[in-house]
Amino acid sequence: MIRDPEILEARLDSVRRFVRERLVPAENEVAETDEIPETIVQEMRELGLFGMTIPEKFGGLELTMEEECRVLLELCQTAPAFRSVIGTTVGIGSQGILMDGTPEQQAEWLPKLATGEVIASFALTEPEAGSDAASLRTTAILQGDHYVVNGTKRFIASAPHAGMFTLMARTNPQDKGAGGVSSFIVDAKSPGISFGKDDKKMGQRGAHTCDVIFGNVKGPAANLIGLEEGRIHIAAVAVGVAKRILRAALAYALERKQFGQPICEFQLVQAMLADSQAELYAAECMTIDAARRRDDGQNVSTEASCAKMFATEMCGRVADRAVQILGGAGYMAEYGIERFYRDVRLFRLYEGTTQIQQIIIARNMVRAARAA
Repeated sequence: MIRDPEILEARLDSVRRFVRERLVPAENEVAETDEIPETIVQEMRELGLFGMTIPEKFGGLELTMEEECRVLLELCQTAPAFRSVIGTTVGIGSQGILMDGTPEQQAEWLPKLATGEVIASFALTEPEAGSDAASLRTTAILQGDHYVVNGTKRFIASAPHAGMFTLMARTNPQDKGAGGVSSFIVDAKSPGISFGKDDKKMGQRGAHTCDVIFGNVKGPAANLIGLEEGRIHIAAVAVGVAKRILRAALAYALERKQFGQPICEFQLVQAMLADSQAELYAAECMTIDAARRRDDGQNVSTEASCAKMFATEMCGRVADRAVQILGGAGYMAEYGIERFYRDVRLFRLYEGTTQIQQIIIARNMVRAARAA
């Protein structure tokens, strides 16, 4: 749902200019230094990007799901690491509090998240738990008016910069399934929290992850909250990045000559361009449709999983074709396509792997058929 087309278009123009003038020129620096300049993060704060999904009364932009997706389609036409700065704050960091937090929690945390004063991090994955969230071993045991948290979280995005964690932990050790798991707000400055060294990853330099160790960390019992997935968000991210990759591949095909003509004239190159454009169009339509349905209050479990699965797989295929179109140049760092090829591989893993999305979709289909 788009509430005011003129306001949205003005916001999209600002994001396009920011991507073109600030983010794209900084891509190589981020790849070389593994750091996003603080000046850029501050500009993201000033653009209101941290508060996209937070209500205006808490200092946010209060975008609808469709509006958020359209902003992401523009913002993500650059290195994915830039989006990672705001990802968890826009998603589960703020939305868990907004949907299931108490008025006191909302008043304490949402204004800080909206301005980017506090960056959120989602602490779910463990050494032996990821897609199977029900197998979490981190415990949060109620002692008086506090929970005491013990355990290790792995590959936690933005953890080195986090001001708060949305933590998944087992509150009922006797319940070995998902029913024994709850989520909490944990202040990152709480005594007992320590961090492993930054992970060295396949791609997405500038987006930092590390282990987070909770050793007898006390959190108020009042900080217990609920959760919702951000799969439509990731679908939009994948579409935005794919747009950038395909644009670069097309530009190269127009300029690169073989056998006396631009390679865009060769039918097999045209086939790769056409397949990429068609899949990109389909993924964007799926993403926007799922967003609109969510804005209308519909249950979009199936649609969100379909969009996330298709868009992230599509993005991987587009990146692979782009390397093929550029040939040897596609394998060289100076052209940037190899970096995107590595960066986008992660999309198919987080917010639930492709295989998890398949299970969700199929189970929803079976459940609906049996209920009919």
